[in-house]
Amino acid sequence: MNQENKLYTVTIYTENNIGLLNRISAIFQRRHINVESINSSVSEIENVTKWIMVVKLSEEQIKKIIGQIEKQVEVIKAYYHTEDEIIYQESCIFKMKSDLLFGDSQFPDIIKENNARIVIVNKQFFVIEKSGKKEEIDDLYKVLSTYGIMQFTRSGRIAITKDEMKISTMLEAFQN
Repeated sequence: MNQENKLYTVTIYTENNIGLLNRISAIFQRRHINVESINSSVSEIENVTKWIMVVKLSEEQIKKIIGQIEKQVEVIKAYYHTEDEIIYQESCIFKMKSDLLFGDSQFPDIIKENNARIVIVNKQFFVIEKSGKKEEIDDLYKVLSTYGIMQFTRSGRIAITKDEMKISTMLEAFQN
């Protein structure tokens, strides 16, 4: 039975230990699965790290991956969600030549139309910040690339679930 590959957002709650990222990435590497994005941050529970990873594969594969991830001693719990089960954002920054801002009258409109904002301006360059869905960032990238992007950096996905997660109760028990 061949299942369709689709994007899954994997959320992993862990202790913050050295080497864990290597072991988890090896789980994906052994199966030749590319990680589309990864983000690590503090979670809603003190001393617990939350990782968000985006991967494209079948549901059968993601279930196996989650099982392998949860076998890691430092992993408290791992979940996977489809796009419609989460609220997510990505962020990016663009470094552009300052003469574009002052010499092109439509440039401020491009920034405004894309719900982006300027975070710094100096004589040589200015920096635009944009948060939103992957497609929104891709669209702005296409527009700005015609003007010449000096530098570009994009974050990994950050996400929360639409439904209540019982993880907080479980993690409170972990703290005690």
